[in-house]
Amino acid sequence: MAAQTAAAAAALAVTLLAMCSAVTSCPPSDRAALLAFKAALHEPHLGIFNSWTGADCCHKWYGVSCDQETRRVADINLRGESEEQIYERTHRTGYMTGYISPAICKLERLSSITIADWKGISGEIPRCITNLPFLRIVDLIGNRISGTIPADIGRLHRLTVLNVADNTISGRIPPSLTNLSSLMHLDLRNNKISGPIPRAFGKLQMLSRALLSGNQISGPVPESLTRIYRLADLDLSRNLISGPIPSSLGKMAVLSTLNLDMNRLSGPIPVSLFSSGISDLNLSRNGLDGKIPDAFGVRSYFTVIDLSYNKLSGPIPKSIASASYVGHLDLSHNHLCGPIPTGSPFDHLEASSFVYNDCLCGKPLNKPC
Repeated sequence: MAAQTAAAAAALAVTLLAMCSAVTSCPPSDRAALLAFKAALHEPHLGIFNSWTGADCCHKWYGVSCDQETRRVADINLRGESEEQIYERTHRTGYMTGYISPAICKLERLSSITIADWKGISGEIPRCITNLPFLRIVDLIGNRISGTIPADIGRLHRLTVLNVADNTISGRIPPSLTNLSSLMHLDLRNNKISGPIPRAFGKLQMLSRALLSGNQISGPVPESLTRIYRLADLDLSRNLISGPIPSSLGKMAVLSTLNLDMNRLSGPIPVSLFSSGISDLNLSRNGLDGKIPDAFGVRSYFTVIDLSYNKLSGPIPKSIASASYVGHLDLSHNHLCGPIPTGSPFDHLEASSFVYNDCLCGKPLNKPC
């Protein structure tokens, strides 16, 4: 009887140990999905996938994190540029080829996907990532990813970061993107994206940074964009954006950086931009005309004002001298005329800030008035 009891106890212990092991390791389905994801990539130098062995993908698999309770894979964080030992040991940044396998979409509890700065990863963004309801971060910067942004990206209501900068993504910004009600950081810089900014862009009420420079985006700056209360950093430079600058941009509560340079904007510069909270203003290389508004005051604090390469005429406004601070000012390559004001900030500016105008005179130009 005692022998039977001991055998039963031993069997129970084995069963409990197996159950405990099953709970503390990742599910076989998640492990299989990660291995399929790995199989589509080739990383020849750092050996970051060397640790992807064993049954438990939650234990010391480089770049993989799991939920502590469910043991489901929650995060994939693979960066080609890092200060971790694996990079310092080889004295090189990462290089990886291949593509992002749709197998990643079988990781149903995935919260973040960071596959950044590998330089050689190509292929498209898997369409199926829009079926991952817990996704909060998609960071694919610095690869060679092509194709379009998934049309139904707007299904990811928890998404806070979408960064696909420095790739070769084409097509339009999908209208559904404006349904990303939690989005705080949008970075589409340096791709081949074309077409207009969606008219309903203003629905992105949590957005604080919108970085869309270096594309082929056309059409006007949508008025709805100026109603995003939290927007602090707007970069639409190096595109094909046309039409006037909305005056409501200067009435945005926290906007501090406004880069609209190298577009096809026309019309006058809104007065509101110079009495706003904007501190970094670049409107260079457009077709802006009229006079520079004489609207500077104590609220005007600018680290940069670049109005070069436009069609601006008339005098340099004297009220610039009443601004709290002006660091870099570039008014070159316009049709300005008259004496350059004296005092701050003009006493620390170089001649290059004023060259190639119609008839400016005074210091720092060697043209007496």
